[in-house]
Amino acid sequence: MITSIKLTFFFKEPFWIGVFEAYENEGYKACKVTFGAETKDEEVYQFILKEFKNLKFSSITPNLKDELTIRRENPKRMQRKIRKETQNDGVGTKAHIALKKQYEENKLINQKNYKEQKNLIEERKFQLKQLKKKEKHKGH
Repeated sequence: MITSIKLTFFFKEPFWIGVFEAYENEGYKACKVTFGAETKDEEVYQFILKEFKNLKFSSITPNLKDELTIRRENPKRMQRKIRKETQNDGVGTKAHIALKKQYEENKLINQKNYKEQKNLIEERKFQLKQLKKKEKHKGH
């Protein structure tokens, strides 16, 4: 169950990138979304309404569990914190770690799929060669 979600925007030439950070009972997850060259508030809002459920968050990082205790804060302190975070340009290090882990997992999956496809193609080529050999020796 997700207890809180945070969206951080930053500009990485030439696109705007949003990082969703989700705090759950089990841990912390992050997801990176690349938006267009110029994103408007309405576009972001529509994206959250329509596509949020389809986002693939990185796997839970269990070593960060102890840092995830969320409790009610004083409203003035929360306002100060929000103001400070809106002025911050970068993404938190936890988000970087989670996104890097997700990237590595996706990379391994893609490598495995590519290797399987390559083996299938090589097997098919071999079978075609064998058929051609047999046809040559059959005669006309």
